[in-house]
Amino acid sequence: MSEDYQSNPAGPPPALVAAIEKILRPLIRLMLSYQITYPYLLGLLKATYVDVAETEFQVNGKRQSDSRINLLTGVHRKDVKRLRAETREESRTPATVSTGAQIVGHWLGSKEFLDEQDHPRPLALRTTDPNSAGFDELVQRVCKQDIRPRVILDEWLRLGVAHVENEHVVLNTGAFTPEKGFDEKVFFFGKNTQDHITAASHNLLGRKPSYFDRSVYYDRLTKASIDELSELADSLGMRVLTEMNKAALARQQQDEGAAEAHYRMNFGLFNFNTAVKKNRETQ
Repeated sequence: MSEDYQSNPAGPPPALVAAIEKILRPLIRLMLSYQITYPYLLGLLKATYVDVAETEFQVNGKRQSDSRINLLTGVHRKDVKRLRAETREESRTPATVSTGAQIVGHWLGSKEFLDEQDHPRPLALRTTDPNSAGFDELVQRVCKQDIRPRVILDEWLRLGVAHVENEHVVLNTGAFTPEKGFDEKVFFFGKNTQDHITAASHNLLGRKPSYFDRSVYYDRLTKASIDELSELADSLGMRVLTEMNKAALARQQQDEGAAEAHYRMNFGLFNFNTAVKKNRETQ
């Protein structure tokens, strides 16, 4: 049994249940917008409960029995047996995301692709100046000879990641955050939300070392103040993300080939605002 698992005959903590309900509200709002109904969600939840119980609540690394998974999850043994026998498809990173994120990371983290203010400079479509790296060199550095620069550029134009100006490629954002492309945006939604909840859950379970998870929140603000603070959040946020990208890229290059280089990290920021409903906490 997991060292974090504790039986609670009195039921789950009410404060935790209330917090989970808050998390579920925007998620259910999103699901209803895309016709993910309650019966559909039940099937997804059942399979996920079984999978998590099987893989993360083992005792001394031993294979779980159907009976124990039934005890942990409340899922009927017949369903447990059926679900464990099924082959679940692993979600894969869209090729455009994996490659695109690496290219943008190099663009933002390598001095030869930055201007004097350390901003990503417009890159010539093809390298013509031996003293100035172009878009083709950037792509080849990440993709080697596997993908032609024009293929990457066409996909970026479709997704709104970059645009062409005076025969130069200009980055539209400070990260690989597509303005278009539903599958690409959904990938980041799942990845970033999962990692944030995982980090927060890690802290709630009292595991050490804890993850940094903080926010700044105020109410009784005017719309004008919200607009100013949102602009400040964008500016400060991109500055922090750019610095973290540079540091992570340098360490990835330093650790390349090391036997123990099998860890991953995810550092993110968010900004949110809404009108506060009178006499009711915003959800």
